[in-house]
Amino acid sequence: MSEAVAIPDFQNAYDIPIEDIDVSDPMMFKANAFWPYFERMRKEDPVHYCAHSPFGPFWSITKFNDIMEIEKNHEVFSSETGGITIFERMADFKTSSFIQMDPPKHDVQRKSVTGVVAPSNLSLMEPIIRERAGKILDELPIGEEFNWVDRVSIELTTQMLATLFDFPFEDRRKLTYWSDMATSSAANGGTTPEDERRAALLECLEVFTGLWNERVNQAPGNDLISMLAHNPETQNMDPMEYLGNLILLIVGGNDTTRNSITGGVYFLNQNPAEYDKLRNNLDLIPSMVSEIIRYQTPLAHMRRTATQDYKIRDKVIKKGDKVVMWYVSANRDDEVISNPDAFLIDRDRARHHMSFGFGLHRCMGNRLAEMQLKIVWEEIMKRFSRVEVVGEPERVQSCFVKGYETLPVILHR
Repeated sequence: MSEAVAIPDFQNAYDIPIEDIDVSDPMMFKANAFWPYFERMRKEDPVHYCAHSPFGPFWSITKFNDIMEIEKNHEVFSSETGGITIFERMADFKTSSFIQMDPPKHDVQRKSVTGVVAPSNLSLMEPIIRERAGKILDELPIGEEFNWVDRVSIELTTQMLATLFDFPFEDRRKLTYWSDMATSSAANGGTTPEDERRAALLECLEVFTGLWNERVNQAPGNDLISMLAHNPETQNMDPMEYLGNLILLIVGGNDTTRNSITGGVYFLNQNPAEYDKLRNNLDLIPSMVSEIIRYQTPLAHMRRTATQDYKIRDKVIKKGDKVVMWYVSANRDDEVISNPDAFLIDRDRARHHMSFGFGLHRCMGNRLAEMQLKIVWEEIMKRFSRVEVVGEPERVQSCFVKGYETLPVILHR
């Protein structure tokens, strides 16, 4: 468990001038205190300019349909120019990946690895995920408090990542470590010193370069490294581009599922009537999974950079401006999602949410994430009458990854 961090009290969202609102403060996310600020911005100033923040000036896009408009317009709103997070990339340690590219390069690099989540491959993975989920759940203590994040959420997603990369299984926790290092830099508002983060990512690159060198001399396999090593579009990547794609795939495969597995347990405990609904009808699991992913929104934002002046609503975004699309706000937009603050496991059109993004950068592993969560909940419901939350979660200090460090639970047969 990480050291306790003093969480500041935040001013009432309606007591400050709206131009002074800065929703990029990572402590606001650690405190889970950001909701009223986004609510006010959606109502009063949905395209909001923040002139002063630790990450420089930026525009906040907070409404669902406005985000869709920007996601569809990659000519004006570039991923390549400034990257995909509110943080600036380090000039002397700049990685690249296909999510940080615009077409056409984005399209060919993404295509090189999508085979790993093709329907035929998912059907091969399903029994592996089910067996591993069952084993993890069977080894948990009954009637005794433990940290759900570590024992279940991290362990299951790390095992899955090891399978996708064909990574040495006994070393799989390195994948979790590298994922956490990639997203927790102090320069980005997290807790990890920048030199420590760099050292960890260079270790990641070294290990994966060894695996690349093995796979490139073998027959093409069904794992992500082999796919990158054997595809003409990706086999000549420079080291920092390879590292960038590795981090993208590790974080993408880790954070969405890991934090949604934790979030689901927490939300059901907050909403006991929904937990009863689930016990009475296990056919609700697929729609519940989509609702968990919406309600959690594991990545709070994505960023674009304007390549030219652009008017949206009554605001003019200038060429070069940083534009932050707050998925976490879009998923609570009552103009698009009815009763969005309620957690409803039988919600109509439950998959209509923004957690996976939209357009050409929509999360390529969305079906895998949904399948993992579906299997986990099927296996949980076979074994336990209740996963009881016995304390408040400790949340991640980040305005990008919206996740959990701890969630204390007790299991009941």
